[in-house]
Amino acid sequence: MDAFFSVFQLNVLIPWLLAMVLGIFVGGIPGLTATMAVALIVPLTYHMQPVAGLAMIIGVSFTSIFAGDIPATFLRVPGTPASGAAVLDGYQMNLKGQGSLAVTLDLICSTIGGTIGILMLILVAPTLSRFALKFTHFEYFWLGVLGLSMSAIISKGSRLKGSISMIIGVLISTIGIDVTTGYPRFAKGNIQLMGGIEFIPIMIGLFGISEVFRSIYTMQNMKVPVFNEEIKVSFKSLGKILNRNKRLIAQSSVIGTLIGALPGAGADIAAWVSYGLAKRTSKKPDDFGNGSEEGVIAPTSANNAAIGGTWIPALVFGIPGDTITAIVLGAMMMYGLKPGPLVFEGERFLVNQIFSVGLVSQVFLLVLGYLGIKSFSLIFKFPRNVILAGIMIFSMVGSYAIRNNIFDVGVVLVFGIVGFAMERAAMPLAPLILGRILGPMIEENLRIGLIKTSGSFAAFLNRPISFTLFLILVVMFLWDPIKKIVVTARARAKKQ
Repeated sequence: MDAFFSVFQLNVLIPWLLAMVLGIFVGGIPGLTATMAVALIVPLTYHMQPVAGLAMIIGVSFTSIFAGDIPATFLRVPGTPASGAAVLDGYQMNLKGQGSLAVTLDLICSTIGGTIGILMLILVAPTLSRFALKFTHFEYFWLGVLGLSMSAIISKGSRLKGSISMIIGVLISTIGIDVTTGYPRFAKGNIQLMGGIEFIPIMIGLFGISEVFRSIYTMQNMKVPVFNEEIKVSFKSLGKILNRNKRLIAQSSVIGTLIGALPGAGADIAAWVSYGLAKRTSKKPDDFGNGSEEGVIAPTSANNAAIGGTWIPALVFGIPGDTITAIVLGAMMMYGLKPGPLVFEGERFLVNQIFSVGLVSQVFLLVLGYLGIKSFSLIFKFPRNVILAGIMIFSMVGSYAIRNNIFDVGVVLVFGIVGFAMERAAMPLAPLILGRILGPMIEENLRIGLIKTSGSFAAFLNRPISFTLFLILVVMFLWDPIKKIVVTARARAKKQ
C-alpha cells in the first residue's frame, strides 16, 4: 500500500498526467507512434525519480495506443500501427452513424484489456516469462504463420483476393537487405529500397490517402462534416454490449497479454490475431468488416493488454517485449536499475510502484480518453474538404517523421494509389498489411531454423510448443469443412 500511495505525489502525478495527454495527441495523429512518444519523453526523465519517469512512459503508452483508434474510426486512418485492425469495423460503424459508440467501446475495452494485462503481469509474470523464453526460432515461425493465416479469416469477400493481397504484402516485406546473407534484394541499386519499405507509410497510404482519393473520385459533398453525431452513449446500452461480449473481452485480453509477453511480437500483432480469432469463434462471423461490435472490441482489448504483457519479459529477464520496453530498459539502466530476476528482491518497492502506476493509468485513461474523443470529434466536425486536406498534411508529416526521409512520403502516395485501385477491384487491404508485418518474422525464423538444422524441417514439428501451434493451424483451416460436415450430418439425422 505504501508503494500505491507513493505514486500520488505531485512530482510524480503532474508529469504522469501530462505524458498521458501527450499520448492522446500522438496517438491521434497518423504516423506518430507510441514508440516515438516514449523516445521523446525519456530525455525529459533523466533528472526525475525513477517512478516518475516510468509513470510517464507507461501512461503515454496506454493513451497513445488507445487514441490511435479515434482517427481509425472516424477517418479510416490508423493513428498507430496497433490500430490497424480497428479500421475494419470501427469505420463501418461510423458510416452507420455509430462512430461515438465505436470509440466509446474502444475506450472502455482498452481500459479493461489494460487492467487484465497489468493484473496478469502482477500475478503470473515469472510463469509467463519462463513460457516465453521457451520460444525459439521454430516456435516463432509457426506463430508468424498462424498470424498470417488470419488473412484468410479477416478477408471481406473473396478469399482468393484476400490471399493475393496477403502475398503482395509478404513480397513487399522481402524488399531490402537479406536478413541472413546481407545481399540487397529487389532494390535495383536504389539506396532507399535497400532499407526496405516501412509498413507505417504503407498503412497510412492504403487506408488514409486512398480514402482521400476515393472521396474525390466519388464526388462526395465536400462541405458536409465527416462527423455529425454528438458523443452521447447511454451507460445502459454500453453495459448490455459489454455483458454479451464479456467472453470475447476476456479472450482478447488474455491473447493480447500472451502475445505481448513474446519478445518482438507487440500490440499490433496481438490486435490482428485477436481479431482473427474473434471472427473464427463468433456466432456472426459474416458481420465482421461490416460494423460488428465484436470486431471493434477484440483488437482494442488485445492491443492495450499487450502493453502489460511486454513488461513481463522486460522486468523478469531484462528482455524487451517490444520497441517501447527496449527504450524502457535503457531508461531503467540510466536510473541505475538492472532489470532481471533480482529486481523483484532488490527493487521490490519500485516494482510495486510500477504495478500501481499500470493500474491507476487505466482510471486516468478513462477520463483523458473521453476528453480526447470529445476534442477530436470537434475537429472532425469541420467540412470534409478541410479534414481531407488535414489527412494529407498529417499523413505526409507523420510518414516523414518516422525516418526523416522524403522517400517515405513517396511511399505514402504510391500506396494511396495502390489502395484506391485495390478497393476498386474489391481486394481487401488488411491482408496486405498483415503480410508486410509478419513476412520478415516468418522468413527470418524459417531461414535461421533451417540453418540450425542443416536444412531439416523436422525440428519445426518435433518440439511440443511448435507441434501445438502447427495443430492449431491445421484445426483453423479444417474448421469450416468439419463444421459443414457436422451440420449436414445433423440435418440428415433429423430427417431420418
